[in-house]
Amino acid sequence: MADQIVFLPDAGGRAGFWKPVAEAIGLPLKQVFLGWPGFGDTPPDPSVSKLTDLVDFVFKKVQQPMHIVAQSMGGVVALLMALEQPDLIEKLVLAGTSGGMDITPFNAEDWRLDFTKEMPEATPSWFVDDRTDISSSLGSIQAPTLLMRGEDDAISPPAAMEYLSRMIPDTQLCVISKAGHLMPREQPAEAAAAIRAFLV
Repeated sequence: MADQIVFLPDAGGRAGFWKPVAEAIGLPLKQVFLGWPGFGDTPPDPSVSKLTDLVDFVFKKVQQPMHIVAQSMGGVVALLMALEQPDLIEKLVLAGTSGGMDITPFNAEDWRLDFTKEMPEATPSWFVDDRTDISSSLGSIQAPTLLMRGEDDAISPPAAMEYLSRMIPDTQLCVISKAGHLMPREQPAEAAAAIRAFLV
């Protein structure tokens, strides 16, 4: 049985992304915050040069049964982890994620142009070109999954999240009002309440 929550950030890569939510969850579980190597305040790691390398990066840090709470790009990593070592992943919380599928048909807003304009020069750029597609494997996800989105999230629009909820077998869908793509930072109390109810 999982006694820890592993928090994975978005493309910003900062280990502290989820801390406001984590502080409000209020469950007696160990909390592990990971940042992406070379992103934000996390030092580069020569073993990480593509999205799938992040799966090994996380498993090197944590090898006990876990719940995963992940934002956006982190959600793709979480799903890859659940496919690779399903026995270690008890529950998944995926916020504002594409789920590793092509969301172009869902009229999603492309985040890449604005992100590349604003990201620090030292940030690795490989993730901007990443097009990891695991849509054909989503039906194999064994972990109960909570999909969360902000009601105003144009990057992960309703149709995309509803499609994910049909593709992943054991799924709940939660919409947080008055929030966009960065819903966990915009409405941390509401996000924490939804996560707590799902994990207990």
